[in-house]
Amino acid sequence: MSGQSIIDNLGITKLINAGGPNTKHSGSRPRPETIRAMKAMSEVFVDMEELLIAAGRRIADLTGNEAATITSGASGGLVVQAAAAMAKDDPERIYQLPITDGIPNELIIQRGHRFIYDHLYLVPGARFVEVGRPTDCTVDELAGAITQNTAGFVHLESPFKEHLGVPLNELVDLAHSHNLPVLADGASMLPPRENLTKYTGQGADLVSFSGGKAIRGPQSTGFLVGKKEWIEYARLNNAPNPVAARAQKVSKEEIAGLLTAIELFTDIDEEAETSKYREQMNFVVDQIVEIPGITAKVVHNYDHYIPHAVIRLNNDWAGHTYEEIAEKMKRTKPRVYIRVDHRPHPDRMWIDPLNLQEGELEIVANKLRTVLIESIDGK
Repeated sequence: MSGQSIIDNLGITKLINAGGPNTKHSGSRPRPETIRAMKAMSEVFVDMEELLIAAGRRIADLTGNEAATITSGASGGLVVQAAAAMAKDDPERIYQLPITDGIPNELIIQRGHRFIYDHLYLVPGARFVEVGRPTDCTVDELAGAITQNTAGFVHLESPFKEHLGVPLNELVDLAHSHNLPVLADGASMLPPRENLTKYTGQGADLVSFSGGKAIRGPQSTGFLVGKKEWIEYARLNNAPNPVAARAQKVSKEEIAGLLTAIELFTDIDEEAETSKYREQMNFVVDQIVEIPGITAKVVHNYDHYIPHAVIRLNNDWAGHTYEEIAEKMKRTKPRVYIRVDHRPHPDRMWIDPLNLQEGELEIVANKLRTVLIESIDGK
């Protein structure tokens, strides 16, 4: 049996994932050690509460945080964050959710921090109070939104959001002055590995990270890091307890796989890893940079967690749109997924090297060059 034989039997065609570790396109490649750990764990039985507590302590140690717990993806972490903010460790409230009668259930969020997955905060019965504008917000505006029904603040760290609104440290000062928690989503912000402690170091009470993506653990896992009391609140409001988040189970096999992946991730030489990715992306850029009407370069910054080959279509570009180019890359064999800036007005597309396997770099570069040239000719 092989992955190829499985999809052949199902009648579907594989993708080369050159667009990054998003769930729609299968996430990321689990490390071989992750798979071996999952298989080994399948052969034993444990008390899941004991396993989750011990695994949380191990993750806290590996990441340099006060405490940690495991969730069903970074998205599951958002559900648990909200439940923790509303119910804390009160058994009656924990089992009452998602019914929030008599419970403060408002989460204050800056409009510029709204994102496509933020409705997961609402699953356990919370609701948003939006403040500010899509491009900016002030501390005074946030302070004015606080009422007796406020349960906490939501903060997003994500590509293309770095300079929108009140920064985390100022938000923390405001929230803590009112004895309210700051719930942060950092799902896409690893590497750099320093981010494992950056947001908690600035005072965030709970921070959600993906266990898949660049960590390359099981795609359906995630973890929260934060203050000890808030991690305990999150754990009590999470599966396997009979709570609002009960459906978000993480198996013992996935827990073992995630622990192994985090151990490896935190032990890797990040400078050497980055150098390898940069070399690969320079190769892609070299294949296309002379095509008329485009600008191509390697970018590694807040918006691109590892070096990416970023392509922009200039004003004199005579070919197809970003979406049309990406669609042709994905539709025709060999099928290649590349990422298009998904904001309302896309202004770039890129190649992400994380999931490229042996021999695929050359295929991606050659196909991209061909599609771009044919796009001009086709017009």
